[in-house]
Amino acid sequence: MKTKMKLTAALKIWIVIYPSITLFLYLLSKSSLELPLFLKTLFLTLILVPWVVFAGVPFVDFILRQLSTEVNKK
Repeated sequence: MKTKMKLTAALKIWIVIYPSITLFLYLLSKSSLELPLFLKTLFLTLILVPWVVFAGVPFVDFILRQLSTEVNKK
């Protein structure tokens, strides 16, 4: 059971982090400001870790609860 819960948590995080990283890298590439890799990484993690923890994963949980409620009603 713990393995299933960990796998579910990892999938939720991936669902949030993949598009978020892609979007931020795209936006950074459009910027005329060229940063060294370590600064890009620092910037991305400063923004994305709180986003994933406080907004992204809770939003995915909300959507999954809504879908589960709809399925259980039928």
